[in-house]
Amino acid sequence: MNMTANPKNPFFILQCWRQAWLLMMRPELRKFIVVPILVNILIYSLALGMGYYYVSGWVSHFIPDSLSWLSWILWPIFFISFVVLMFFSFTLLANIMLAPFYGVISERTEALLSGEAVVVHNIPLLRSWGSECKRLWYLLKINLPLLLLSLIPGINVIVALLWMLVGAWSMALEYMAYPMDNAGILFVQQKQQLQGARLNVLFFGGIVLLGLMLPVLNFLMPVLAVICATVYWNNHKLIIS
Repeated sequence: MNMTANPKNPFFILQCWRQAWLLMMRPELRKFIVVPILVNILIYSLALGMGYYYVSGWVSHFIPDSLSWLSWILWPIFFISFVVLMFFSFTLLANIMLAPFYGVISERTEALLSGEAVVVHNIPLLRSWGSECKRLWYLLKINLPLLLLSLIPGINVIVALLWMLVGAWSMALEYMAYPMDNAGILFVQQKQQLQGARLNVLFFGGIVLLGLMLPVLNFLMPVLAVICATVYWNNHKLIIS
């Protein structure tokens, strides 16, 4: 199942997504993805319901009167940014709940790719917690300033566009973590390695973000993203540095 890996070619990510979809259909993985999909259906249905009832009002509130004449272009920008923020928040919640399932799915995926049993590097509990706290703190650091700036009229127009870029990077850090955690790589080293292939990683995160905003597909996207991240990592673990 090897593919020619090129860390500088974002189109390689499309190959990874295709292979991830085929792997998700395999009976060896099917029994591990049922519970995560059911939980995601519950969580993202709630997110969609909140979005339907509240996002339009939030968007109208954040467009200043002085820029109302630009509402035809600002409304979709703000709408997308609020949806990104909301689904990012719900995704973090779902990932915390389903992390044990995603770790196993990543492990089993790598076993299918290699044809061998995967040795999972068990990280001491305190180090693992410390790594996860660093990840959450980093995500908070890059998202909280944007949240505060989005409250400032005028500036929030630019911030709305930045949400999409930061959201893609955040999603990539979340899902790439599962195969790298299994390899015993903690957050600081994960971030350093992923920065070495930033274009590919952002492309991956952007696809995840888009998928999470699409009804029905968002139920499958988290599981699919874990599998895709594992396919990518399996091909790049000796290349990304």
